[in-house]
Amino acid sequence: MADITDRVDPPRKTSLTQSSAAVARRKRADLILQGFGLGAILVAFTVLFILIASLVTTGFSAFVQTHVTLDVYVDPDEISEEQLPRGGFQDVLTDAMLANLPNADPEDDVRAVRAILSNGAQFALRDMVADDPSLIGQTVTMTVPASDPFDQLNKGNVDRATPEGQRRVNDREIEWFDTLDEAGMITTPLNFGLITNADSRFPELAGLRGALVGSFYALLTCFLIAFPVGIGAAIYLEEFAPKNRVSDFIEVNINNLAAVPSVVFGLLALAVFLNWFGLPRSAPFVGGLTLALMTMPTIIIATRAALKAVPPSIREAALGVGASKQQVVFGHVLPLAMPGILTGTIIGLAQALGETAPLLLIGMNAFITSAPSSPFEPATALPTQIYIWADSPERGFVSRTSAAILVLLGFLVTMNAIAIYLRNKFERQW
Repeated sequence: MADITDRVDPPRKTSLTQSSAAVARRKRADLILQGFGLGAILVAFTVLFILIASLVTTGFSAFVQTHVTLDVYVDPDEISEEQLPRGGFQDVLTDAMLANLPNADPEDDVRAVRAILSNGAQFALRDMVADDPSLIGQTVTMTVPASDPFDQLNKGNVDRATPEGQRRVNDREIEWFDTLDEAGMITTPLNFGLITNADSRFPELAGLRGALVGSFYALLTCFLIAFPVGIGAAIYLEEFAPKNRVSDFIEVNINNLAAVPSVVFGLLALAVFLNWFGLPRSAPFVGGLTLALMTMPTIIIATRAALKAVPPSIREAALGVGASKQQVVFGHVLPLAMPGILTGTIIGLAQALGETAPLLLIGMNAFITSAPSSPFEPATALPTQIYIWADSPERGFVSRTSAAILVLLGFLVTMNAIAIYLRNKFERQW
């Protein structure tokens, strides 16, 4: 009988050289993978830096505004207490300007001199005199915005070396502006009007107040509707609904709705809320209803995920001491899942804040010169205001568009930071 060892093949031994080559290949593969990852991160940060830098460089000038300080004599021959709020306020301002421009002709250059000041200057003087009629016959010092061409000139956006026929301001107007600047009448303070003013067709007077108030009302309506309804639907589907074809069908459709383009919700709102229900067009309330439809699937999915994250032992322990199903859910499970629910809700609202297409379809891109006092009055929102300004031909709206985008990004970053803070503060590790 042959020895069994004769029929057993000797074990194969990997040489040290082959083993070292395999290790080297694995290390090279790891380095290549890490390089691709770092490269992707570098590209992402580079693109983000370029985006933010372009917005800052373009929109920075909108956060300051050129102003002209004038000593204005409120001439009783032009303005009388009996005719308020009417009167020759523009003529009074023009006379004050001519008094500081000795090279200007009081007859031929009236319109050109008047154009240095913003159109809103006369209304600022009117409101000042209407509030205090005793100013009539006195000289008052007031600071008013310069018109957009001279604002751009002061900010360096108008090249003085450009041929005169290709500039918005001619050489003589530049000379007048320099005269006012040398007299210390030109200042460039922070432009609080960018936040406190409503929209205007004059760039130097346009602000975001109406859009901010409109976005607030729309998000408030969205939250009051989507938050309770979304959480209620998620609790029922996750904790109480029987697992059958009907519940599976509902879950599939909720997941599909979360991926539907926002413009579809705008078309739905246009057909149902405006044409069928007859709700007011351009109203933040309608915008909030539309955003609630769009945000609700996100809240439902986030709430269900938060409920699933609660360990089953919590439910079993509560049921073991005699608690009812309702007591288990609302007394134990829901409080533990609330940090995740709030995080998902805030992220959903942040997404709704940046939506433009559905609001355009319901008319929230109208030209509104005053902030709404209720959710049922016409208004714009931050994204639609950006759309309106981006479509405006005036040079001054270019910087304001970038500034409005920075304001919107600031709100989005703040909301996401709050969501991250809540998640880190209240999240529990099981």
